[in-house]
Amino acid sequence: MISTIVWGDGSVARDAIRAVDAHPALMLTAVVTTTADRVGRDAGDLAALGRVLGVVATDDTVAVLATRPDAVVYAGSGTTRSTDARADVVAALSAGAVVVTPPIYPLYDHRKSEPVVREEIRSAIRDGGGRLHIGDVDSDWAEHVLPLALRSVGDGTTSIRVTETVDYSEYDLPGSVRYLMGMGEPLSFVPPMLAPRMPTMVWGDRVRQLARALGVELDEIREVVERVELEVTVETATMGKFEAGGMGAVRVEVQGWVAGAPTVVVEHVGRIDPDVAPEWPRPPAGGAGHTVLVDGDPRIAVIVEPGPRRGGEAAVDRLVGRIETLAGHEPGIYDEVDLFRR
Repeated sequence: MISTIVWGDGSVARDAIRAVDAHPALMLTAVVTTTADRVGRDAGDLAALGRVLGVVATDDTVAVLATRPDAVVYAGSGTTRSTDARADVVAALSAGAVVVTPPIYPLYDHRKSEPVVREEIRSAIRDGGGRLHIGDVDSDWAEHVLPLALRSVGDGTTSIRVTETVDYSEYDLPGSVRYLMGMGEPLSFVPPMLAPRMPTMVWGDRVRQLARALGVELDEIREVVERVELEVTVETATMGKFEAGGMGAVRVEVQGWVAGAPTVVVEHVGRIDPDVAPEWPRPPAGGAGHTVLVDGDPRIAVIVEPGPRRGGEAAVDRLVGRIETLAGHEPGIYDEVDLFRR
């Protein structure tokens, strides 16, 4: 059994506890929390499993890492506290653990990260013998694994386009939806996620990884951002009103160009109301979904619609499932292309 700790708070940590508990090769040995009122609570309670797991949450990270766990599911926020998250990951790698984690953007594409950041991680791996894999729990496998699998079906793949469509009206994350993405805000407001170079920071790793899988060298990465106003006020069940005149939809393309043409494109289309920007891509069944188009012989188009499980929950299951695979690898950093090829 692979002794595994879950480190973090929120929905990813909850899903990770459930995934570790359900995995036949993993044994949950600790839960690390940064929230005072969670200290001392049983992991089964934190994950709403309806049963006791006999593992209580603690905020003593030093004591937990001193036990030399085999694996760590790091679920701390890498978006709002990337520096602290990076330090936590370094500590876990230095303890020799397999570390799987959602995006910590300075580490996501380790080949393009800043040299000082890259060396910090490599040094921790050299000293402790850990293994690191950063996987996306937002886009799930449709933006990583599926294009790689489809590309392997035929010959002569010339381009890949991945389109994600999201209905933000179903979210209950007003800070992310209103401030980070800018939904409902005037178009004069430039939200952090849409500021110049931010789309490349968020989605560029997928473009670069898919280009590497195609065996092509990107000449450049370009960003395209389009926004549309709400013509009428929209009322959501979870986040209140989004006033007319504010942003109602956004379309982002991160394009990897080769020899004068966009060869690998990751597109994100988000709406606060399904009626906004009807000319833009939309999922056939509404809500959210992905479309993957691989040009080659044959030309393959696949539509992915979410099932009854939340997409994030399924993605965390896949991330946790990587632990058993990584445990058999040499110390190092592994992205989706690395693991797909093995």
